[in-house]
Amino acid sequence: MKTLLRLMIVICLTVLPFTSNASCLDQARLTGVNVAGAEFGTLLPGKAFKDYTYPNANELGYIASRGANVIRLPFRWERLQHEAKGPLDAAELKLIQATVDTAKSKGICVMLDVHNYAKYYSDSLSSNSALQDAFIDLWLKLAQVFTDADATAFDLMNEPANMPIGEWAALGKRTLAELRAAKSTNLIFLAGGRWSGAHDWFGGATSVSNAIAFADVKDPLNRTIIEVHQYADKNFSGTDAECRPASDFDAIFNNITAWAKTTQQQLFLGEFGVPPNQNCLNTLTHMLDLLDPTIWKGSTYWAAGSWWGNYPLAISTKPDIVSPQWQILVDHFYINRQTSSSSSAAPPLPPTLLTQ
Repeated sequence: MKTLLRLMIVICLTVLPFTSNASCLDQARLTGVNVAGAEFGTLLPGKAFKDYTYPNANELGYIASRGANVIRLPFRWERLQHEAKGPLDAAELKLIQATVDTAKSKGICVMLDVHNYAKYYSDSLSSNSALQDAFIDLWLKLAQVFTDADATAFDLMNEPANMPIGEWAALGKRTLAELRAAKSTNLIFLAGGRWSGAHDWFGGATSVSNAIAFADVKDPLNRTIIEVHQYADKNFSGTDAECRPASDFDAIFNNITAWAKTTQQQLFLGEFGVPPNQNCLNTLTHMLDLLDPTIWKGSTYWAAGSWWGNYPLAISTKPDIVSPQWQILVDHFYINRQTSSSSSAAPPLPPTLLTQ
């Protein structure tokens, strides 16, 4: 009977198309793009699709067709939770849920990114215990909604520049602990302090560097990844039309990779982007080549989205306009770097089925 059951499973897996949609966050690497728009605008909360926007099915379909398996979705805390520790806004939550559901239907996972720079409205989280408690409250409420750990990851805070590195690191670790205590199993991305730059991981304007503050991050589930950002222009801000030579990034990436090996952390390049001139495209290629796959969980380019206009780093999500950056990204996407197996060979049986 067991032999017959195993034979039937092999036949089914051979004939039916194999899909990993339900567990894309468990893939060896997560590679895709930021889809910006929900964090746009200065009016808070503002009106969706007038002051800010969310990606539509066509955009997500195009991104999926390029081979991405993840998007990073920036949104504003104030639009989702109008008052600190208050209820989540039902309409805004529905927009986020719809994006997650549409992305999932296309085989893409979503990193939910609170894009607030360690502020809430105009108030910094620094030395503000009430707002820090409210930040944890936000994530605990989100964890009650987004329980599918195979489809959604939690990107706790984008570029927390409005509080000191050490203070942010403590809050990030506390949030991680609270989420795990609440039985959340979602993958967590914990951004480095200040602007999360790989180039100043070991220095910065304060006495406590990111290298010191995040060396001891521990997750009982081993599902927390340190997120860094890196732009390629002269001041690493992503605001200049010219890029540094590719070789300028060798030491930057080699040093932080060595740090991660020593501290037993995994890394993720959450933001990076370049204008479409040849020098910048060469630098983009080299930066991605420097990501050691044993340490770097993946990357998300900044940025795609339909409201960018002439922003030089933006990449189109329309099939009739192929931005030059796309081909470099596609060449480095995880799905396109795998050795394809014979179409007649069945995928290996899941371990749980082998023991039946």
